[in-house]
Amino acid sequence: MTDWAEIKAGARAYAHIQEHGLQQQDISLMLGASGGPKWFVLQGLDHYFFGEFFAQREQPLELLGTSAGAWRFASLGRSDATAASALFSKLYRATVYSEKPDVKEITDKAIELLHEYVPDEAIAEILQQDTFRHHMIVVRSKGIVASESRLGQSLGLIKAAALNAISRKTLASSFERVVFHHPAAAPPLGREWSDLPTRHVQLTQDNFRHALLASGSIPMVLAGVRDIPGAPAGVYRDGGVTDYHFDLPLGEREGLILYPHFQRDIIPGWFDKGLKKRRTGPDRWPNAVIIMPTQEFIDQLPYQKIPDRHDFAQLDVAARQKFWQQATDAGYRLAEQVQGWIESGEICQKVKRWQP
Repeated sequence: MTDWAEIKAGARAYAHIQEHGLQQQDISLMLGASGGPKWFVLQGLDHYFFGEFFAQREQPLELLGTSAGAWRFASLGRSDATAASALFSKLYRATVYSEKPDVKEITDKAIELLHEYVPDEAIAEILQQDTFRHHMIVVRSKGIVASESRLGQSLGLIKAAALNAISRKTLASSFERVVFHHPAAAPPLGREWSDLPTRHVQLTQDNFRHALLASGSIPMVLAGVRDIPGAPAGVYRDGGVTDYHFDLPLGEREGLILYPHFQRDIIPGWFDKGLKKRRTGPDRWPNAVIIMPTQEFIDQLPYQKIPDRHDFAQLDVAARQKFWQQATDAGYRLAEQVQGWIESGEICQKVKRWQP
């Protein structure tokens, strides 16, 4: 039988799984990466983990997300997390733009989706419970990159990309990382994050949707979110700019890190996509359990790729929505396989030691 999923584990996590398997109480943190509609292949895993796997969860579970990851996690902490997750998938797939949408149209559509997916009562539910503790990363723009003009923003991004090629620490000249956290969560996660200037702001009823919108406000695609309540004045954008797939010092945490991921590698920041040598490795997260699609899974999808935001431009509406539904359905088959491995204990044989 073909394996649709690959499970990689850091040294500490691998040893734990060999001895104990993978139980929900073993996990203290779950990660959700940026990546736009790539997450459709994870919808099945979200259905399993958000529902049956964590159904009896009592101790706190920290959630760290940027962009699509933060949006996915906004289902957790609600009375029916799997229904909320399914709604998000349905709304995202149904999004339709004009032939040549501008920033305003794309932003307006995102706000409309957000209000339907996360109404006021959902925010209250999330903030009043303390089992699922959200942390959303956004960036506060500095200097010219805060501009909403295409020219100004382009110049700011070119500068940031050029400096980032030298060192990720140079991103501090253009962006400040801001982590919006659940009121029951004590920031930061693990030890102090010293790679970039980082500020922590508590999530409230007034700022939850602002922070969530900002976490996915891709530069040049969506408008920045200005002056989020409770946070310093400024223009806030997609947290994936600094933390695309994450490279944070999370290895000293107690418990395991669960990372359902749509990609075959882990890219630290948005500007690192083309820097092949800049990838997060097992030495960084010895306690991580990463679940990702195999190449065989990707090859059996239409177009032999996972969905991405370029599908909006490259496929007509009917073809795109059909493709995204097919990718979602394939992800459910992947999730069924992973669930079987976890519940049978076969995960001990399926998990691989994460190698550099």
